[in-house]
Amino acid sequence: MRIGVDLGGTKIEALALDLDGRPLLRRRVPTPRDDYQATLEAVADLVRSLEEELKRRGSLGIGVPGAISPASGLIKNANSTWLIGRPFDRDLSRALDRPVRLANDANCFALSEAVDGAAAGAQVVFGVILGTGVGGGIIVAKRPIGGRNAIAGEWGHNPLPWPRDDERPGPDCYCGKQGCIETFLSGPGLARDYTAATGETLSATADTALSAEAIATLAGQGEDRARAALERYEDRLARGLAHVINILDPDIVVLGGGLSKIARLADRVPELLGAYVFSDRVDTAVAGAHHGDSGGVRGAAWLWAEDEMDRALAVAP
Repeated sequence: MRIGVDLGGTKIEALALDLDGRPLLRRRVPTPRDDYQATLEAVADLVRSLEEELKRRGSLGIGVPGAISPASGLIKNANSTWLIGRPFDRDLSRALDRPVRLANDANCFALSEAVDGAAAGAQVVFGVILGTGVGGGIIVAKRPIGGRNAIAGEWGHNPLPWPRDDERPGPDCYCGKQGCIETFLSGPGLARDYTAATGETLSATADTALSAEAIATLAGQGEDRARAALERYEDRLARGLAHVINILDPDIVVLGGGLSKIARLADRVPELLGAYVFSDRVDTAVAGAHHGDSGGVRGAAWLWAEDEMDRALAVAP
């Protein structure tokens, strides 16, 4: 069997699949924030618990909100900052006595959709994460493309294309720059835009994704200010994706993350792409994720192909 782990900032999810991709068992636990050793042990314990209950051993893939640096072999670019500078894949391999494949969580999401989801059968897939942050993953022939610097697909930290006067220089980004796509297209970005335009907030909680969902709900009810905010968001999303299409020209773009639940995005954005894509016609499909919130953990499980299973189950040196 295959085991996938999705290591998020608030929860860790593990899923066992049979070799045909059917789910066998799923477990979730809270992420021990700011504690590297506890996070490592939580992942190892989750994997052991699945195997003990199912009474078999599995290959192991893990998706993280970051990547392994080709320069150092250590985690970089993780918003779960306590992972940065650590050899997480090697430590987990030693703890569980087997090889471990680690990939960016957006790559895992895109792989899941490419294998048996909304992009099944497509050769080149761009998977988009629209949530607390904005990320992307590139899949070619059912293989994730990491890139020379392990940053392939990181469109969220490019500047918003074709910015309008009132979008310059753009909000501050945690990466140290201004006007990154993430600052406009993340859940907090949509909520911030609505507040800037109206002076109102939509949620007293810290969960800005609820604010983004509320904006979409109000827009659907015909509330003018929410509708205007969502239309600005859709145009910015079309501009951001047009940049990707001009470079990569994928067969399909799959939308994932919390904001992908706004169903109208998959309908409206394709209508806007033609104004920005360098082509006489845009045939790139745009679709919502088939596997929803399970995409990342499923994709992590698919990091090992069936013809690699013997090596996947080998005891680590």
